[in-house]
Amino acid sequence: MQISLDSPASAPQPLSPYYSQVARIEHPDGSALLLVSGQIAEGATLAEQTRGVFETLTALLKAHGARLADVVNIRTYLTDISRLDEYGAVRREFLTGTPPTSMTFEAARLFRPEALVEVEVVAAVPAR
Repeated sequence: MQISLDSPASAPQPLSPYYSQVARIEHPDGSALLLVSGQIAEGATLAEQTRGVFETLTALLKAHGARLADVVNIRTYLTDISRLDEYGAVRREFLTGTPPTSMTFEAARLFRPEALVEVEVVAAVPAR
């Protein structure tokens, strides 16, 4: 098993230099497990921020040969859990297949004060 940490140049860069966006755990058969750090995005509304988050997640996964369809677990942090339906409507635009395992939390504050949503995922990449 080999572990690598990175922030792919082909994806939006992290907002801080103090973390890596992706941990890749490579297995001997060529398959891998990707742990993607929590992502936030700019936008005036929860829907805009959610779209930005999923676009960034898509780019990070693509840089490692994965797709959103490879996501097996998703953790979402909302600053207002009563807006779960609004978030969920956008999430369903991006996660169209069998839904992954999921946890959703309400958080009083996120990394940036203007952030309304943060999402982290785990993806299983099949051997090539």
